[in-house]
Amino acid sequence: MTTASYRELKRYKYQLMEDFIYVTEIRGFEVNLELIKLDADGNLTIIKYYAWDGASGPTRDSSCSMRASLVHDAFYQLMRMGIVSQDQVVPVDKLFRKILLKDGMGSFRAWYWYKGLRLANGKAAKPEPFKDPKIFKAPVTDFFATFL
Repeated sequence: MTTASYRELKRYKYQLMEDFIYVTEIRGFEVNLELIKLDADGNLTIIKYYAWDGASGPTRDSSCSMRASLVHDAFYQLMRMGIVSQDQVVPVDKLFRKILLKDGMGSFRAWYWYKGLRLANGKAAKPEPFKDPKIFKAPVTDFFATFL
């Protein structure tokens, strides 16, 4: 008998259905993860099936916030992992606001979303102490083996 190992996921609302490329001003980092790539020139590639939670806080997701939240979440994940330095929090937050405006969000709404990020001061980008995830094991049985 074999088992299937799995873990529960929380916090994710969206999953990318094709690769996404965005040219950023965040330069000097080389990242080559399974789902996130960033070259030294600031070219960010987020790979198909990456999952993110959209805009956080007392907000609602809309078409003009999806790309911004995707890019922002990927960068914050890289900062939590220690791959991109914490001194990039403000530039990444500014990039978030820039994408919001580019994608059609009103300037006041984009401004207060940005201010909300600045009030949080990169808390969600801080490295988390590693905790082993709870791993579940489910037996996988061969239906016909039960008759042998």
